[in-house]
Amino acid sequence: MSRGSLTALVALIVTGAIAAWLLFVTLSETRQDPLNTASISPSLDDPDASLPTIPAMLFYVAEQGTRLVGREQDVPEDVATTIQARLLIEQQLLPPEPPLTSAVPEGTTLLGIYISDRGDAFVDFSREINTEHPGGSLEELFTIYAIVNTLTVNLPSITAVQILIEGEEVDTLAGHIDLRRPLAQSLKWVEPS
Repeated sequence: MSRGSLTALVALIVTGAIAAWLLFVTLSETRQDPLNTASISPSLDDPDASLPTIPAMLFYVAEQGTRLVGREQDVPEDVATTIQARLLIEQQLLPPEPPLTSAVPEGTTLLGIYISDRGDAFVDFSREINTEHPGGSLEELFTIYAIVNTLTVNLPSITAVQILIEGEEVDTLAGHIDLRRPLAQSLKWVEPS
């Protein structure tokens, strides 16, 4: 092999190594875990966050405890659907103004959200959504559809929602409603406005 060929080969190898390194650095800086969006958007608890807000419909248990009611609340606006979904669910987890009550058990936290290309949202909660649930088929329906309806009513690109607990699929929340697949919006248990 001639000296010129050897120099060209070394230059080609060095150029390829630099290109591979740049590609690796770029990908590692932009790669984000789709289930953990907490690091890419300010939290609702951050008093310094000054995001613009939009009106959104959230769902709570009515005073009589026999229906869900929709209440419009301002929530921070974000252009990314996954982040907007997280902001909506975080707001849904906060206690409502009395006499309404939350359909989601106290202590439940949102661990992450992933939205598929088909419009299915996978919402991952802490175990309290199950362990602190009061039970009963109506209460289970309220918990599930407060979450499902909050996302599907406010974000048209989300067509169905599947609830996960600690990153795992579950059969039911409290023994009554099948959660092994994403559920579509249902306003059947919502009091007409």
